[in-house]
Amino acid sequence: MDAFLTTERLVLREFRADDVDLVLELNGDPAVMRYIFAGPPLTRSEVVEKMLPGYLSCYEKFGGLGRWAVLERATERFIGLFILQPAEGRPSDEAELGYRFHRSAWGKGYATEGAIALLDKGFADFGLRRIFAQAMVVNPGSRRVMEKAGMRYVRTFLQEDWPGDPIEGEEHGDVEYELTRDEWLAQKR
Repeated sequence: MDAFLTTERLVLREFRADDVDLVLELNGDPAVMRYIFAGPPLTRSEVVEKMLPGYLSCYEKFGGLGRWAVLERATERFIGLFILQPAEGRPSDEAELGYRFHRSAWGKGYATEGAIALLDKGFADFGLRRIFAQAMVVNPGSRRVMEKAGMRYVRTFLQEDWPGDPIEGEEHGDVEYELTRDEWLAQKR
C-alpha cells in the first residue's frame, strides 16, 4: 500500500478506482452526511462516473494535494476520508482541510490525529501559507477537531448557493477556522 501519510494509528492513501464500495458506504450513511448533504445518497453510477474520477484527478491537478482514503493502521480497515486541497477562488498557497469518518470511528481522536498530521505536511512539505476548514455552526464535533488541531476561529458566515436540499441548521451559518504558516511555526517552538 502506498501511503501518502502515516500516523501512529492511521494511514492515508490515495483513492483508487476500485474504492467505489468504500465511498458509497461512507457517503450513504445519513448520520455521516448530516452536515454535508441533505439530498438522496449518491448512486453507484454517480460515484463511478463523477465522484471517484474527481478524487483521482486531484493528485495531479493540485501537485500532490487532494483527497485520501483513511485506513486504521492496525487493521487496514477503511474508516473515512481527508481532504487537503486548494479551494476554488482562493490563492494557490492556501488549502482547505476537510474530513469525514464512519460512525464507528467517531470519538476516537482519529480526525484530530489526521488533521494535525495534514497541517504539518501542508506547511512543511507543500509550503502552504494558510490552511482553513469550515463546518456548520451546529456541528460541534467538527469544530472541536479544528480547535484541538490548533486552528483558530476566523468567522461565521452564511453559505450562498449551496447545492442540494436544505440542511437542518444551515440557517445558523457556517464557521471558518484557520492556521497560518507563522502560527504553525510558533506552535512548533
